[in-house]
Amino acid sequence: MKNCLKLLLFLIVFSVEAQTDFDSTSFNVSKADLLTNTYARDSTASALVIYEEGNSFFDRLKFKLITEIQKKVKILTKEGADHAIVEILLRNNDSKRSIEKISAIKASTYNLKNGQITFTTLDKNDIHKEVYNKNFTLIKFTLPNIQKGSVITYSYTIESPFMYKYRSWTFQDDIPKLYSEYRTSIPGNYDYNIKLVGTSRLAVNTSKLVRNCLSARNGGTADCTDSRYVMKDIPAFVSEDYMTTKNNYLSRIEYELKIYQGFDGLIDKITKTWKDADKELRNDPAVGKQIQKTSLVKDLMNPSELNNSSPLEKARSIYNFVQNNYIWNGEHKIFKDVSVKNLIKNKTGNISAINILLNSLFIENGIAAKPVLLSTRNNGFVTKIYPVISDFNYLIVQVTVDGKTYLLDATDKYLNFGELPYKCLNQSGRLLDFKNGSQWITIHPKGLSSILHKVDLKLDPDEETLAGTVHSRYTGYHSIAQKKKYFLDQSKYKEDFEAINEDFEISAHTVDCESKSEAHFNESFELLNADLNLVADKIYLDPFIIKFFKKNPFQLQERTYPVDFGYKQSFNYAFQIDLGEHYEVEEIAKDFNMRLPENGGDVVFNTKVLNNKLMIFLKIRFKKEIYIPHNYPSLKQFMSGIVDLQTKSLIVLKRK
Repeated sequence: MKNCLKLLLFLIVFSVEAQTDFDSTSFNVSKADLLTNTYARDSTASALVIYEEGNSFFDRLKFKLITEIQKKVKILTKEGADHAIVEILLRNNDSKRSIEKISAIKASTYNLKNGQITFTTLDKNDIHKEVYNKNFTLIKFTLPNIQKGSVITYSYTIESPFMYKYRSWTFQDDIPKLYSEYRTSIPGNYDYNIKLVGTSRLAVNTSKLVRNCLSARNGGTADCTDSRYVMKDIPAFVSEDYMTTKNNYLSRIEYELKIYQGFDGLIDKITKTWKDADKELRNDPAVGKQIQKTSLVKDLMNPSELNNSSPLEKARSIYNFVQNNYIWNGEHKIFKDVSVKNLIKNKTGNISAINILLNSLFIENGIAAKPVLLSTRNNGFVTKIYPVISDFNYLIVQVTVDGKTYLLDATDKYLNFGELPYKCLNQSGRLLDFKNGSQWITIHPKGLSSILHKVDLKLDPDEETLAGTVHSRYTGYHSIAQKKKYFLDQSKYKEDFEAINEDFEISAHTVDCESKSEAHFNESFELLNADLNLVADKIYLDPFIIKFFKKNPFQLQERTYPVDFGYKQSFNYAFQIDLGEHYEVEEIAKDFNMRLPENGGDVVFNTKVLNNKLMIFLKIRFKKEIYIPHNYPSLKQFMSGIVDLQTKSLIVLKRK
């Protein structure tokens, strides 16, 4: 009897579990999809893609690229309702014939009511179309009757004339996915570079040849390669501080047309070598033609501005001239609407115009200079295997003076000679040399960006006050950020400092930084604390008046993409308090040392009492710009120790 009861209990449990498993094998909604309201692999997920598939192929009759998409999503929380809002971008260009079209939109919301499956269908009148920008049209709809526990399905077909741009497929998103499949059929006369991005692995990756899949009116035919790609149990991509755009790391498959062979036998080489790309760039009206117009800058500068004793000083003068006299209009265009002539006339222009002007002024005055194409951090990494000019969205200048090279951008008034905007710190760029051929160069700032705070306080036991000064020095990228805050609104700058340090009154503030482009930013504050934390005969003090890190920015269990600070940096904090004759230290945090693996950085925390003065020293160094995912656990622990030091290091003083 006991064995029978155990068997019955097992069958009941098995039955319940079977009923509460998501069905990731089909687009159809099962009762199990609706009954299951948690996802064990990710308890924080607001929604879950149970099943999705895409199928792209060339239409034999219309000779267009067709993509059919189906998606089934579980809404796990109230916040997950955002995933019931569907947005689809359709590509277009200036020609009315060259537009993508969408059809066969079907969408439904499924719920359980009294144990029965009910569904609500999307009304066609709730499908909206709007202009997204000049290159895209937006199709948008929201599924009806959404509630926690709902399952939504939607499907549609896209017809595209842009066969050079085979539709990519993104396996990973900001919510987890159980199953994602993409099928493609590519005729043999289209040869694509196929790129798999991200760290997730394909569970299925198969291809087969299909004969005579495509035919032309002249009787020509082409075979097709039919491929199937599947990923399973794909984790959500969670963005965290200190990273470039997530598009660098999302697991996806992309296509870039390399060669097209027409049915008439003609071959069009779409993706070219860098030698071919250099030739195109040299003849491009917005790039090469502008670079070659060096005569425009003749006599643009006053000769007295160039009568410097050294080539480096001359280079600095040219850089400062462009930086101070021409205003960036906010546009990142580098292949369109670039005119150095208009820039000189109007005193304002886009990125390329300003930096090409800078490049021309260097060359005109005998200083070696070359433009550099790059992609900003938010734009993503550039493909290096083959030239994709559209990957680039920025142009800077490399100048060589006395055997040393400097990377320059004259569009930002806060940059010192040799500094680039933070957005440009994206690892590499393409140095344009129309005589010898372009080449890749590494882009990284030289030296450390640092912050130093020196705090000098004195305790007055009679007045029960604490008074003194804070001297701060910022260099590199830390100085740029500080300068922008200060010069934008100086009164607000001081107010913000007072708001952060509520325990102190600010009686004076001085700044040693005359111009926006200075290499350093130095400042001093005079402080007074008239409300000490006195308990009986003891004083409790937080020695970290200014904190570098108040919380740990690294919170993920696992990070599959690098920690990219962009630059090496150091933080230094020196604290001194004169205790006088009446107080002594009863309690203070212990000395602390910690190192990152592979000489990646270190932290040193020391305390000392000498001649009635308590001294505390903290030094933090990040010796790398980029830390690979393997280093993340150590970096997370390292930062946790730093945060604890700055938030939990309480000083206890007692009367002698």
